[in-house]
Amino acid sequence: MGFTGRSEDLDRLLPHLSPGEDDTAALPLLIFAVTGMGGVGKTALAVEVAHRARAKGWFPGGTLFVDLRGYDEDPATADQAVLALLDALGVRNANLPATTERQYDTYRALLAERRDRMLLILDNASDPAQYLPLLPGTDHHRVLITSRDRPDALPVRLIDLETLTLDDSVALVTRALHDTDERDDRPVREPEALRELADFCGHLPLALQIAAGMLRRRRHRDITSLVAEIREAGDATTVLDHGSPGTDLYGRPLVLRPVLETSYRRLPPDLARLLRLLCLAPGAETGTETIAALAGLETDVTLPLLEDLAAAHLVSSLPSADGSATGMLWRVHDLVRAFGTGVVARDAESREEGEAARERVVRFYIERAHAASGLLSGLPRDHQRPFTDRAQAVAWLDRERSGLVAAVQWAREERFADTAALLADCLARYLNWRRHFDDAIAVAHAARKAARQAGDRRREAGVLNDLGQALSKAGRTEEAIDAYTRALDLFQTIGDRREEAGLWSNIGNALALAGQARKAIAAYTRARDLFQDIGDRYHEAMLWMSLGVALRDAGRTKKAIKACTRARSLFQAMGDGLGEAMAWGSLGNILEREGNVKEAITAHMCARALFAAAGDRYGEATEWGNVGNALHRAGRAREAIDAHGKSLEIFREFKDWYGEAVTLDNLAVAHKAARQHDQARAAHLQAADAFTRANAPTEAAQARARAAEQPE
Repeated sequence: MGFTGRSEDLDRLLPHLSPGEDDTAALPLLIFAVTGMGGVGKTALAVEVAHRARAKGWFPGGTLFVDLRGYDEDPATADQAVLALLDALGVRNANLPATTERQYDTYRALLAERRDRMLLILDNASDPAQYLPLLPGTDHHRVLITSRDRPDALPVRLIDLETLTLDDSVALVTRALHDTDERDDRPVREPEALRELADFCGHLPLALQIAAGMLRRRRHRDITSLVAEIREAGDATTVLDHGSPGTDLYGRPLVLRPVLETSYRRLPPDLARLLRLLCLAPGAETGTETIAALAGLETDVTLPLLEDLAAAHLVSSLPSADGSATGMLWRVHDLVRAFGTGVVARDAESREEGEAARERVVRFYIERAHAASGLLSGLPRDHQRPFTDRAQAVAWLDRERSGLVAAVQWAREERFADTAALLADCLARYLNWRRHFDDAIAVAHAARKAARQAGDRRREAGVLNDLGQALSKAGRTEEAIDAYTRALDLFQTIGDRREEAGLWSNIGNALALAGQARKAIAAYTRARDLFQDIGDRYHEAMLWMSLGVALRDAGRTKKAIKACTRARSLFQAMGDGLGEAMAWGSLGNILEREGNVKEAITAHMCARALFAAAGDRYGEATEWGNVGNALHRAGRAREAIDAHGKSLEIFREFKDWYGEAVTLDNLAVAHKAARQHDQARAAHLQAADAFTRANAPTEAAQARARAAEQPE
């Protein structure tokens, strides 16, 4: 098999080796280091570059190649390497100087005397001591070093190699099979299986080569059979390393685990411990502070350790949006993760250490998620540590979402049943607001299973309520009502009438979202009556308002106005400004539906003012949008544009992509009414982008279609 890396890596490195490359004071020698995790294709890239550069005539003096075996049990020393280099230069036997010092002198003198430019490849170095004495004393030649460790302390140009893309991984295996037998059509027949195999291999060239070798050996079996073996084993290294694929073109064994083991064994104890624990992190990408909690260390201690692991290419870092160290994410390659979890599983002390680490990270997640969830409403409040404001809380939730969701799945384990279920409660609101409905549903299912195993009916009912909300927002009304009904039955059995009333309200919400207004009215009425019976005036008022909306949808406008007016009166009597604002907003929508646009504008302006007075920016954004819609209906397009602009500003402030998208769509309609077709088209297209970010592909497609309908 030939070159197995990425063509862009060749494009990055090859031009630097050109004789036209300028020498700089910062680089007295033009030295390049190709670095990356074991098996990523560093040697293959170096050899390919040497061939191409030689073909271009850049190195008429030839290429010197030394394998320093830096990660073997017996790595080569610089003293041993200089002997191999002298031999390649024709100095051997009687001509070889007797002392090591004279050998180095002769080596450097020969390079200095050579006018024909040479390329020196010092492959597989693990320590600068292996290659520093071998650097020529002239900038005439070029030096290319390959290593798993970044030589950050040295003035060298670094080319960090990453794993392949999915397409490149598929192409590598396909080419390998085709080169052996052009009739091998398995990649064409099994494209999905091949992509899954590439994922299992972590897109690492070494793993892909091993997989290709196994497929050659089992040429009468399909790719799916190998994928099934890996899936059943749960560890690709276990399957691939038993394939007996032989050696690569450089005579090195095609095996994965020894490559990972040598990198791991070279780590100091504190780095080895952190790597083991990081392999147990619930998500694929984990924040610095989360890793600190996992390791039981302070963040300022954890960060330099992570940077050391990154320098050894055992983890990779993703920069934060704000450039802060605490906002960075860290990723462990899938094969390294599988290796690390295997190390933990085989040692009792490491297992105990790992379980303690997982408990720390769940407690950390609960603390942070609870604080972040408390800031989601946008209402003014004292900041909830460690977050200074809502934007910071949302950014943390967005960044850690995959880990948070994965940690809830630990609820299946008895020791994490309580804490993981508590974490699920903290996440429900965020996941639904961000429209990550699949995650919300998965979280609720995991938490429910834990509650049932524990025999905790109250918790199970609460989780079923969360599940119903996620299913309802995802448009799965029948499933949502089923979940709500199961929760309702549990709360009735327990005798909790307040929760029972809340479930009837949620059933009404699901029915209303599904357009079943008459059934929603019946459910809301049950809920209202229960709240009246127990003397809960606040929730009674909320249900009057919900009833008003459902009555409006059922075409019973006069009763809808009476219901919302009743809700407003109750909120006013309680001195609840926010409740009164919501009632004014609902009343405005009903009045607009009836055609009383002027009164609707007045109602929405009252709602907006009350929300603003209470500091509820979300409510204010919603009402600016409602004002804009009513102004548009009144034929006041330019005023509508201004109102939607104010709504848009607030939604963008909160990074509420769905709210932003809806507002942009409404803004486009107002622009169209003002005959501003270019602005209308642009707003629809921006709405499509925002809908896409909000995980609403159907709405995004509709917005693009509306943009296309605008006249030129």
